[in-house]
Amino acid sequence: MTGVVEVAAASPVRTADLSMVVADTALLCQDIRQVVLKPADGARLPSFTPGSHIAVTWQAGHRNAYSLTGPAIEPDHYSISVRRDRNGNGGSRWVHALSVGDTISVSRPRSAFAPVPNARHHVLVAGGIGVTPILSHVRAAVQWSRSFEVVYSFRAGFGAHYDELVDLCGERLTVVETPDEFWAHMTPALTRQTMGTHLYTCGPAAMIDAVTEAATRLGWPAQRLHSEPFSSAVSAAGEPFTARLTRTGTTVSVGGQQSLLDAILGAGVAVPNLCRQGVCGECRIGVHAGSIDHRDLFLTDEEKADGDAMMPCVSRAAGAEVVLDL
Repeated sequence: MTGVVEVAAASPVRTADLSMVVADTALLCQDIRQVVLKPADGARLPSFTPGSHIAVTWQAGHRNAYSLTGPAIEPDHYSISVRRDRNGNGGSRWVHALSVGDTISVSRPRSAFAPVPNARHHVLVAGGIGVTPILSHVRAAVQWSRSFEVVYSFRAGFGAHYDELVDLCGERLTVVETPDEFWAHMTPALTRQTMGTHLYTCGPAAMIDAVTEAATRLGWPAQRLHSEPFSSAVSAAGEPFTARLTRTGTTVSVGGQQSLLDAILGAGVAVPNLCRQGVCGECRIGVHAGSIDHRDLFLTDEEKADGDAMMPCVSRAAGAEVVLDL
C-alpha cells in the first residue's frame, strides 16, 4: 500500500495494534515528511515483507495506510514518509503535525506488494510518493544480492529518498522528470528484459495503467506484473440497489451516492476495511447471487469473472439486488 492512502477503520483501535512513539521527524522535500517510530514499551517490533504498510490511527475511527521505508528484518524502528494532501480528510496533515515524543497507534505491517524472491531480475518503477514501497524493495534486493534496476519519476524538488536510492542503487538508478524522458527509458527497458524478470510499479493509477499496458503489449505475462497504486480516484456512486445479507438476515438499501460498504456498516454489520478505494483487498466479501459492477483494482480479471466476491468500498450491484455472504 501504498504511498499515501486515506482510510477509515471499522473501529478506533484493533487489539493487534502497536503503541509507538515518534522518535524523529524530517522534511524530505516540499510537502513530504518522514516520521520515525519506535515501540513505546521498548518491545521488539515485528519484521515485515518488503513493500509492507502500516495503518496509522489519526482520529477515533479513522486510519491512514503508509508504506514502510526502513529495514525489514528485526527492525528497531518503523519509518514512513507522508505526502501532505491538502484536499484530503486531514490524516496527512495530522501526521505532518506530529512532534518527537508523541505516542500513536499503528497496525502491524501487512503487504500486498511483495517482491518475488526467485525472480531473475527486478524492474522497480516509482512515481512520486510511490517511491516508498520501492525503497523497501531496493533495501531487500541489496541485502540479498538480487539483480534489480530502478526508474524513479518525480517533479523537480519532490524527489523524496533520492539520496538514499543513489547510495543503494548506484548506476542501477535512472531518474526522469518528464513523460518523454520516462518513456525514452521505459520502452527499451521493457523490451530488453529476459525471461524471469518481474516488473513492479507504484505511483498514480494512470502511470501504472500505462506501464502495464506497454508491458502487456510487449508480451510480458500477467503473473510477472505487480503494482500498487497509492490512490484510485474511483467513484462508488451509481444506481440505487438492495443488498441481502444471508448470515444476518438483514436487507440493506444502498443509495445512489452511497457506497455498499457504508450502507452495510450503517446497518450495524461489521466489515473489515482499510483503504476504501478498491486497492487493498481488506473489505473483500463473498457474493452468493447477483451481477456485480466491479470497480476495484484488487481482484484479478478471473476473480471478477467468477462473480463470487466483491469489494464493497467501490463496487456495486449491476442490477436491482445482490446477495452477500454476511
